[in-house]
Amino acid sequence: MGSSTSEDFSVVVLASDLGVDARPFLSPSSDPPHEEENWQDCPSYLASDEDLSDLDTLQFFRLESGSDKAGNRIFRIVGKYLPAPVICGERLKRYVFHKIYSEMPEGPYCIVYMHSTVQKEDNNPGLTILRWIYEELPSDCKDRLQVVYFIHPGLRSRLVLATLGRFFLSGGLYWKIKYVSRLQYLWDDIKKGEIEIPEFVLSHDNILEHRPLTDYGIEPDPLHLTEMPPTSYSFGRYEDKWASRDCTS
Repeated sequence: MGSSTSEDFSVVVLASDLGVDARPFLSPSSDPPHEEENWQDCPSYLASDEDLSDLDTLQFFRLESGSDKAGNRIFRIVGKYLPAPVICGERLKRYVFHKIYSEMPEGPYCIVYMHSTVQKEDNNPGLTILRWIYEELPSDCKDRLQVVYFIHPGLRSRLVLATLGRFFLSGGLYWKIKYVSRLQYLWDDIKKGEIEIPEFVLSHDNILEHRPLTDYGIEPDPLHLTEMPPTSYSFGRYEDKWASRDCTS
């Protein structure tokens, strides 16, 4: 019988419904895949010569001096302060990375996001852009993020995160989101004075306290008729004056 030689081989079975790109496994090249460049080595993320002072003036993303009761430093995000239509996603990404890289302290941190009176057309850069920015963060930054306090979540945001959040948000971010419908519940985790609350957020919280159905997208009194002063008389008092008169010739 002729001699036969044996060669090492491997079989890789990939399920078609997992959404896995099989090309790296089937490529005949023996070279290892190139690792992605570290974000700190990419000058487009941290352009030292770019003026970002206009975004700093908006104060939509800043590091607070206080911490929550678990000792996590606070990054505050105010959605209403973000003019999304005039800020491109790439520049927003560079600004977020600049703030994190230059101001983030050592140790764990949390994010307090204020969704109060946010308008989709004016203040929402889009879930895809937000996911893109988060995915580009270094793994160390993702691991040190302990909790995201979501202040005044609306019905739409709850539904979007409940249906798409598990697929769009990786790194355990979905499970770190804590919904806070009222500021009084925020004080269970953060002492008053540890974070600055804008005046319009306080006013919105007061409105929700008196009209709780607004949380679910229901406005019980859209015309604010309950705020109109009651009339002191009714038409019924003049019914006797509207009697028909006898016509005289």
